[in-house]
Amino acid sequence: MNAEQELKLQSFLDGELPEAEAREVAAWLARDADAKALHSELRHTRQALKQSEPNALLPESREFFWSKIQRDIARLEPTPAATPAVSPFRWLRRLLVPTGSLAALALAVLVAGGQFGWFSGRLAPATETAMANASTFTYHDEANGTTLVWVSFPAETEIAQPAAN
Repeated sequence: MNAEQELKLQSFLDGELPEAEAREVAAWLARDADAKALHSELRHTRQALKQSEPNALLPESREFFWSKIQRDIARLEPTPAATPAVSPFRWLRRLLVPTGSLAALALAVLVAGGQFGWFSGRLAPATETAMANASTFTYHDEANGTTLVWVSFPAETEIAQPAAN
């Protein structure tokens, strides 16, 4: 007899089989002596267990007993920590702090670059000024910090243009 047949006999004894299968197992028991012996042994074991099993009575009802267990479990579980209140300006602060830091860094680079001459480009256009006297010119270049004054002496102009006497 295999394990599946033994389980069918146990199910038949417990009354768990559908009617059609129960009839088949009853017919099988009538013709097979080994199956009948196992069925008898299972029935006697079942009766022995029922008679020797103490009847335990709980002082409380079943529902109350399980509710006590549930309360003890809930008491032992950690309670979730209260979430701190979120500031309404939190998103603004999250935006302004990095933006302000970048602006301060850019300003520091510009100031340092101007002081140390890191920028070779011209920051201001060169200016040229003519004085009332046509023989003097002033050239000022702010990017390089250079001023040039050109003065022509009257002697040079006399040599360049001889007198017509």
